[in-house]
Amino acid sequence: MTSERKRESREKFLLGGIVARAGLTKADRAFLLGGLIELASVAPGTAEHRRLRDIGEEAFKAPASEGGSPRIVETSEWH
Repeated sequence: MTSERKRESREKFLLGGIVARAGLTKADRAFLLGGLIELASVAPGTAEHRRLRDIGEEAFKAPASEGGSPRIVETSEWH
């Protein structure tokens, strides 16, 4: 495995962990992608960006519960 491929695999693993930490493992992919597209439109340095970043910082400080907190329980199917 090349170092570039290892780096990409690690990045995907870490991003998947963030999804689990947010309690979104049961959400369908279209919902997740739509949310991420919306987040991408939040300009860095704005009040909204800082607010969301603060929420994330606090979530990383909190102990992770097993399986993440089930905030979304829409479906276990992947579309």
